[in-house]
Amino acid sequence: MTTLLVTGGAGFIGSCFVRHELKKHPDYKIINLDALTYCGNIENLDDVKDNPNYTFVHGNICDKNLVRELVRESDCVVNFAAESHVDNSIKHPGIFVETNVQGTLNLLQASKELGVERYLQVSTDEVYGTLDKTGYFYETTPLAPNSPYSASKASADMLVRAYRETYGMPTLNTRCSNNYGPYQYPEKLIPFFISQLLKSEKVPVYGDGLNVRDWLYVYDHCEAIDVVLHKGKVGEVYNIGGHNEKTNMEITHLILEAMGKDESSIKYVEDRPGHDRRYAISNDKITSELGWKPSITFEEGIKLTIDWYLKNQDWMKSIEEKKVALA
Repeated sequence: MTTLLVTGGAGFIGSCFVRHELKKHPDYKIINLDALTYCGNIENLDDVKDNPNYTFVHGNICDKNLVRELVRESDCVVNFAAESHVDNSIKHPGIFVETNVQGTLNLLQASKELGVERYLQVSTDEVYGTLDKTGYFYETTPLAPNSPYSASKASADMLVRAYRETYGMPTLNTRCSNNYGPYQYPEKLIPFFISQLLKSEKVPVYGDGLNVRDWLYVYDHCEAIDVVLHKGKVGEVYNIGGHNEKTNMEITHLILEAMGKDESSIKYVEDRPGHDRRYAISNDKITSELGWKPSITFEEGIKLTIDWYLKNQDWMKSIEEKKVALA
């Protein structure tokens, strides 16, 4: 039996990955380490909590002793744990350095000393910075982060590279485009806008709304991580994208239409400082070398996503109540 230590497994992408792995590899043991900060929600995994091969541990990757104890029990480490909201990083950059950099260092050091078979760092296309109207991010694109969040993720990526080059650690690194799907914390665009509209409130659009993002359905991302973990070449970086470039206004109009609203529900707000204009990621490497490709079209995925949030309004209400309690 292979034992995976999944850090940040109660968050959006991490919880979907835990669910994906238990289904795809029923003989694997999954240890989920999550600090349950405001965006971590153990209820995301209610449907697997009784699986005998699943164990939840409440703790932080900044806890060196706990990390070492759990890495000792594991064959592979997949690190999702991160502070991830750009707006929060602008207000509180130190928290992002502590978790995203120091926490990653703790995992790498324990993994090196205890000899894990593979260490996979889950990162973001935001480490590459911004693009003009043409071109794509490739694995060879120089890192040029523009927010404290993306700078902390780029720093973590460089530590992963250093541990490979210096110590010969069996590392892998993935960088994904914007994820969407069920269980996403409602501070991110799609679930936040749905939540606002359900309360008959307006949705805030930064600037002119023409910032472009590439959108990837979360379970396609989880499958890609699984493929990289099992088939990826040690020491390599793999970009994971959906080839679904949409402006924020396009996404906004899709949500408005699905919920029977019109442009009167939009309010334009001052643009975010350092707001990257366009992200677009090439997935040629993972597609050609490992045979992965997205299985869900954007049209299918966005419908599944909106339907899920509309059917799970109690989940969103619970999240918002917890947010108020923590404020």
